[in-house]
Amino acid sequence: MILYEYPFNERIRTYLRLEQLFRRLGELIGRSHALDHHFALNTIFEIMDVAARADLKTDVLKDIERQKHALEAYRGNPSISEAALEAIFTQLDRCFQGLNAQAGKAGQALTENDWLMSIRSRMGIPGGTCGFDLPGYYSWQHGEAATRQQALEGWASTLAPLAESIYVLLKLLRDSGVPQKVAAERGQFQQNLPAGRTFQLLRLRIDPALGLVPEISGNRLIVSVRLMRAQDDGHLLPCTDDATFELTLCA
Repeated sequence: MILYEYPFNERIRTYLRLEQLFRRLGELIGRSHALDHHFALNTIFEIMDVAARADLKTDVLKDIERQKHALEAYRGNPSISEAALEAIFTQLDRCFQGLNAQAGKAGQALTENDWLMSIRSRMGIPGGTCGFDLPGYYSWQHGEAATRQQALEGWASTLAPLAESIYVLLKLLRDSGVPQKVAAERGQFQQNLPAGRTFQLLRLRIDPALGLVPEISGNRLIVSVRLMRAQDDGHLLPCTDDATFELTLCA
């Protein structure tokens, strides 16, 4: 099944972008080729760009507090494991303390590294990191893989509190939804959303064997899915057949 996710607000959109970048960073650092480490460093700079919003840290801290408040209602519930609940509280507290202890925006400490910032300024230029532009960086890429990995892990560690917070918040959000199987008649699906409840994320799973791509749109009142059929040249054409998929709304 292919999973598509659609955020209902800008805050969750930013969280999803950061999650994707953090996952890519973890994948690239674990490899040994110099080219992988080049793109790992570029990913660190992308994370810093996405996290440059002045209110991002405040939003994440508020969301952590909001989750803790919501989970308080489950204390004493006989159908809820107290040990599992306490583990989540401990994780949320660790995320809050780690992120709150950091000064400034995510990656602020890296901006004080002149060597890294010189590379960052050249990465925005097509082909700007050639050996004749950045001989020091070119030499670093030809060093031992373990040395590069150690450096990358050190730089990435400054982003770790934000990464863990994003992972935990998105997991709790995704776990709040209940999957349901729905049918799209002639490739079209619409559902009114219940009043008084604010959904933040839509998750859609569809069988890749169908060869269909969902185009999702929505707001606080309604969600709409239009199924498109992928052509050999990459273009998408509207599907006119009935099809089913799994839909999850997360609040």
